[in-house]
Amino acid sequence: MTPQEATTLLDYHYWALEKVLSAVDGLSDEQYTRDLASSFKSVKDTLVHTYSAEWIWHCRWAGQSPSSLLDPATFSDRPSLKQTWADHEAKMRALVGGLDQSGLDRLHQYRLMNGDPGETVFWQMLQHVVNHASYHRGQVTTMLRQLGAAAPLSQDLIRYYRENPSPNP
Repeated sequence: MTPQEATTLLDYHYWALEKVLSAVDGLSDEQYTRDLASSFKSVKDTLVHTYSAEWIWHCRWAGQSPSSLLDPATFSDRPSLKQTWADHEAKMRALVGGLDQSGLDRLHQYRLMNGDPGETVFWQMLQHVVNHASYHRGQVTTMLRQLGAAAPLSQDLIRYYRENPSPNP
């Protein structure tokens, strides 16, 4: 993966996230927190899990290894999660935007949440963050449909490429 590809991948990630967060804005508080018996019980819990995993990887890149995910109760409402995620996005963009090829290829050592050691090349972790979020955005899309709410606009990677053509084909 090149630095430009890493930036494009991160751009896609936040482009798709915005589509989901915009759709979630239309939910009532009851719908946002309703137990839908999914991997994570509610839309809120699924979004907090997705943010929390992204936050953990960023911590690992900074040399810290959190031992647990963030508690959904940390976020009292949708605006608090959205603002926290927006602040985090700025950190992610600064980090990824500042990497050269050696930074992308750097092997990071960290601890898993259970304390076991782990090590992974940065670009693989970045791909994981985006792929993991895609999986959970799909779950949120299904949950929105179960709630009778409008699904987000398409989050497909090809749609992103069509809407954001590369300046270097």
